[in-house]
Amino acid sequence: MPRFSVIVPTHGVEGRLPLALESVLGQPFGDFELIPVHDAPHSPAGAVGTAYAARDTRVAPVESPPAGGLSAARNAGLAAAHGTYVLFLDGDDTLAPGALQAITDRLREAGDPDVLYFAHERAHWWEGGTTVVRPSGPQAPAWSAAYRRDFLTERQLTFPIGHFTDLGWSGLVALAADRTAELRDTVCVRHLLRRQGSRLHTPGEHQLELLDQVELVLARAAAEQGVSEALFARLFAVVLHGAAHPERLPAHRRRAFFRRATHLYRQHCPAGFQPPGGTLGVQHRLLATGSYAGFRVLCAAGRAAAGALAALPRPRAPLTRALYAVQRRLPLDRDLVVYRARRGDGVTGDPAALHAKARELAPRLRSVFLVEPDAVDGLPGDVEYAVVGSRKHWRALARAKFLVDDTDLDAGLGTGTGTGTGTGTGTGTDGTGTDARFPDGIVKRPRGVQLRTQHGTPLTATGVDRSPYPVVAATSGGFTALFRRVDRWDFGLSANRHTTETWERALPGGYEQLEYGLPRNDVYCTATAEDVARARRELGVPENKKALLYAPAPAPTPASASASAQATARLDPEAFCAAVGEEFVVLLRARHLHDPGGTARRSGGRIIDVTGHPSTEEVCLAADALITDHSSLMFDYANLDRPIVILADGWDVHRETRGVCLDLPAGPPGHVARTERELADLFRDGSYTDLEADALRAGFRERFCQFDDGRAAERVVRRVFLGERPEALPPVVPLAERTPAPAPDAAPLAHAAAHASSPAAATLVRS
Repeated sequence: MPRFSVIVPTHGVEGRLPLALESVLGQPFGDFELIPVHDAPHSPAGAVGTAYAARDTRVAPVESPPAGGLSAARNAGLAAAHGTYVLFLDGDDTLAPGALQAITDRLREAGDPDVLYFAHERAHWWEGGTTVVRPSGPQAPAWSAAYRRDFLTERQLTFPIGHFTDLGWSGLVALAADRTAELRDTVCVRHLLRRQGSRLHTPGEHQLELLDQVELVLARAAAEQGVSEALFARLFAVVLHGAAHPERLPAHRRRAFFRRATHLYRQHCPAGFQPPGGTLGVQHRLLATGSYAGFRVLCAAGRAAAGALAALPRPRAPLTRALYAVQRRLPLDRDLVVYRARRGDGVTGDPAALHAKARELAPRLRSVFLVEPDAVDGLPGDVEYAVVGSRKHWRALARAKFLVDDTDLDAGLGTGTGTGTGTGTGTGTDGTGTDARFPDGIVKRPRGVQLRTQHGTPLTATGVDRSPYPVVAATSGGFTALFRRVDRWDFGLSANRHTTETWERALPGGYEQLEYGLPRNDVYCTATAEDVARARRELGVPENKKALLYAPAPAPTPASASASAQATARLDPEAFCAAVGEEFVVLLRARHLHDPGGTARRSGGRIIDVTGHPSTEEVCLAADALITDHSSLMFDYANLDRPIVILADGWDVHRETRGVCLDLPAGPPGHVARTERELADLFRDGSYTDLEADALRAGFRERFCQFDDGRAAERVVRRVFLGERPEALPPVVPLAERTPAPAPDAAPLAHAAAHASSPAAATLVRS
């Protein structure tokens, strides 16, 4: 049998789960089995565990329904364990390097005790600061100790079902253990303190279960050896802490909680017990006498002192915000969906795809798109809309059950104070500038649902990952408003595991990640040859020409442009067209150009300006290949399985000044050109689509096109709008079984030599 069984519950932590599993598998001491406990094989966490099991025989996943909670998951892992000692690791924690060796050495020194308690460190979710916590014996959380499995089996110890299971577990283990030891000077677990805090601190009926766990331990102690003063003081310190936060309990349950706590206190208080000094001692005495009114006065006085500054007067709300406050008092409209596209530019992207699918699957739903004033004329005639900042806009936000946000998250990190509905870019008190997100001041209504589409696969650092970079630090200000928005999300969409892991790290919150793919990318698997031909006709792509889509990332904001100008070096489309020959035309989608239409006019028809085209997906369908820098469009376009070339002339500066969350040059979707000359060479000799390019693209698609199979919108509509269970949704089609939209039927390339000696080519080669 292995020396250790390491049990890792995985529900709700799939984004960080690989870090936890790698921290165990990377241990120099290899005599262990690793038991991830997932809620279902098809769940995101289950898929991660299954993948690790396929590559390492020491990984043995087991299943535990999420309804049983953490305690049931740990018990399921315990039932499957074979190790001499058992360790528990939360799915978002990590085992310190060398921890297993240090633990086994100490166990040997101590003669294999029943329990070995070890030190851990608590790591702040963002700032990176850590606090080392020395072994605390019976007060240790379950993941800060190693347990001899035979001891647990002989004493029939399992985790008590319900919330606060660690409290009951640690008490029962302490009562049963005959021999314990400590490993004081070696940190063995790095415990992540979540931004959203412990689930045990959230309000609800589950707070009543605290007393269930306390009573369980006290009853066992009374029956076996008597309640010691130390055990009594430890348990009631937790009880009093809970009672001192009545906001966590339903109002009608608070007095009953206090009365039951008083009953347990009087029943099990050891003879001669002396309460501690200070406020805690006063709380002990009030609980012992059952003085609920006195306890409330004491706690209220403390809260009043702490919250004095919060009582300062606030500025009056504008008229529209007053209207919003009134509308929030009206019933929630369960059939209303409000969409907000990235720049408020209409019916585009993921909102457009979801709107279309909802019409098909849930025709009872009514959709309203929030748009900027200058986008109204371009809206389809059958789409209901509200202009941002209007009364209809505020009424829709107040009443809608479903809010779908597709905006650029990082656009709202500035510190401006504009409040208008025009073209200002400040976040403002109304939040109606053209960063186009939902206003910061909206209130999450009970039973309301907000879906965040996340706007694609992240490449540039986002959220808190941006804080170390000086360009961002100078322009972003604080992250308070950002996390107010994050805390409103119920769901976030993900197209691949990289996205899931990045959002969980950079945008921590209580939302559920839906690994369903991106609805806007469905068309890349469902479009026909006629759809592709139609897109080319509408864009004006000549027959028998290959269309190269040049779509670099948007230019930096003016505030940061000087610091990152080198990171946004751009291709000269006219010189490029002249260099690569007549076989190619360029679809120009480059917002950094002051007048892309002028560039197109000067090119003699070789450059087609598609910058203002409302549908990125239509443009991609029409293109034979993509040229980009660090634009996230590459992840979407890869679903078409067509050539992609990266122009990485500014990559190093972009990485240093803006931050990145993956090494693009180390795993690109195709060939990488560092200069315009290299880029032109790739297209002149046809190597942009050679076997090496195909192999790079295949690896890229395997990593980043995991869930985009053409049915993402259906899964989202069924799960979010119709409330269907995850297991009832259409499964993701494996990448090898998908058929991307057919490539355009263009004439073959002429031989590269026909252009190698042209004057235009020679000019670009010399540049």
